[in-house]
Amino acid sequence: MNYHSRVKISVVMLVLLLACGLAPAQTNDAPIDAPIDVNGLLNAAQQFAQENLDDEVLRALQNVDRDKVEDFLKHYQDYLSGDYVLDMAQLKDMSTAVLPLLDAHEETQPYAVWLRSRLDYFDVAEQLKSAAPAPKPQTNAVPLPNPPFSVEEEIWVKKVAPRLWPKGAAEFVPRLKTIFAAERVPEELVWLAEVESGFDVRTRSPAGAVGLFQLMPVTAKNFGLSLWPRDQRKIAEVAAMAAAKYLRQLHAQFGDWRLAVAAYNCGEGRVQKTLKQLQAKTYAAIATKLPAETQMYVPKVAATILKREGKRLENLPVPGAK
Repeated sequence: MNYHSRVKISVVMLVLLLACGLAPAQTNDAPIDAPIDVNGLLNAAQQFAQENLDDEVLRALQNVDRDKVEDFLKHYQDYLSGDYVLDMAQLKDMSTAVLPLLDAHEETQPYAVWLRSRLDYFDVAEQLKSAAPAPKPQTNAVPLPNPPFSVEEEIWVKKVAPRLWPKGAAEFVPRLKTIFAAERVPEELVWLAEVESGFDVRTRSPAGAVGLFQLMPVTAKNFGLSLWPRDQRKIAEVAAMAAAKYLRQLHAQFGDWRLAVAAYNCGEGRVQKTLKQLQAKTYAAIATKLPAETQMYVPKVAATILKREGKRLENLPVPGAK
């Protein structure tokens, strides 16, 4: 077996690990306890590697300390895909250890950008955990409940308040607002790109989301984007058009911006299922039962829009008809 073949197989296995370890945004519609389809994931990993990784990337990924990356991603799956948000605090030290490994090589820096934009999730989780009442010292103590949405929202507002515009925002925001307005979607929602990518078009998640708005391959294709020979998710205007259309579709389904933003993160199937299970109609009523990452994502988006535009997410207007 030649070097290229060995590298390809190794990277396919790494991508398979990442696929198992991370629930991809926008396509997380499978039953929560569904068994992992190993063959399907392997095929998807092989296809992902063939479509998205060139020889230089394949070689660069071999230099990553896989033990540390694997350990981090295992815990990432356990904590962020679960619904217990306080456990996310335990990822803080691991994430800061993994980040330099990904940042050390040009080809893996898109993954570092992805992780860097999520480091504050772990800070906020640590803050929430510190503020929670100490559990009673007894055997088999019941875990503390997740904090309600209102508590998380308050912390995120304070967290985001001192932040300056991220690099790239001045260039992208006016152009993206024009596109969102043309799609009859509130232009304030362009700030999802700050939360998703920090306005860095290089951003790539290990699950395969790419670009300013972190569109998954299936979502991108559903809205007419091409992934080859050029990945249009990396083209700001094209990705913005797809993201705006998707957000308009999600609002049409749920009739609420908080629920639409939650579905953008964890998938409309998961949101719909949770609403049905709890016989609920609002985001606040289901927030603590959604994936931990989504519990962080929605108030972070809301706080970012409040900081940048002075408007509340839940009060943004209904999308206009095309």
